[in-house]
Amino acid sequence: MKTERMLTTPEIGTDPVLPPGTRGPRGWSRIRRIPALMAGGVMLLLLILLAVFIPWISPFDPTAQDLSSFLQPPSAEHWLGTDQLGRDLFTRLIYAARTDLGIMVLAEIIPFCSGIAIGLLAGYYGGWVNTIVSLVTDTFIAFPFYLIVIIVAFASGAGAKGIYITFVLVGWIVFARVSRGLAASLREQEWIASAQTLGLPGWRILLRHLLPNILPQAVVVLMTDMVGVLVAIVTLGYLGIGIAPPTPDWGTMIADGQSFMTTAWWLSAVPGFAVVYTGIALSLLGDGLADLWRRKS
Repeated sequence: MKTERMLTTPEIGTDPVLPPGTRGPRGWSRIRRIPALMAGGVMLLLLILLAVFIPWISPFDPTAQDLSSFLQPPSAEHWLGTDQLGRDLFTRLIYAARTDLGIMVLAEIIPFCSGIAIGLLAGYYGGWVNTIVSLVTDTFIAFPFYLIVIIVAFASGAGAKGIYITFVLVGWIVFARVSRGLAASLREQEWIASAQTLGLPGWRILLRHLLPNILPQAVVVLMTDMVGVLVAIVTLGYLGIGIAPPTPDWGTMIADGQSFMTTAWWLSAVPGFAVVYTGIALSLLGDGLADLWRRKS
């Protein structure tokens, strides 16, 4: 409807109004002006490409043991050396990136979608819906996050299943709080009142008018939250209740290398650096996206 089109507020992501005959930076040109976005994107893309192409980059099996080559220092054959079982450390490091990043992404899908949906409903409709959502979120926030993670991991056994169950249970809270607050503030805008006056159904207002304005901020929060999910995955692996050996995992690799800190310090340092590197990449990407949408709004 043309009338509904006129009611739409300028969404986060639209270009600013410019004088006639002028054009602002668009697309790639705009992205290049944001160093944090460029740096985070390149860092994360490099890691993803290594994880995808590692079977063609390295000739070694990440789980095959070679006790005759144990604890070798970095060399031309083994770029990052070998571990206590003679396994190539670089190969295991990148295969571990496959494992941990894959779990991180999958563990965020359901919480991200459900959290935004719950927050939208609570923020827009208010009343008893908002009261129930507030009560549930406050209850979960009262419990330490890692305590919940460890309890669920112990109850479900080692492996990715416990991580998925934990984040389905509590991961949606951060997205629900963000989307609820934004929806509640946008609900008071005149363009929403006009849409309601015209008799537009609630689901259409939610999906057509509110969601596009909430989604950019939710994506920025997602980048930050992914860092927390990654740290949780690595922590569970370090404690021995995460990904079960011999599947490569950064947390397990850090724990295994502790006994050799004085003779082969790189066994723990290299996967630890990988965790820090990924965290920085995601944080820069989140900051860059926030800056991008600020400039476009």
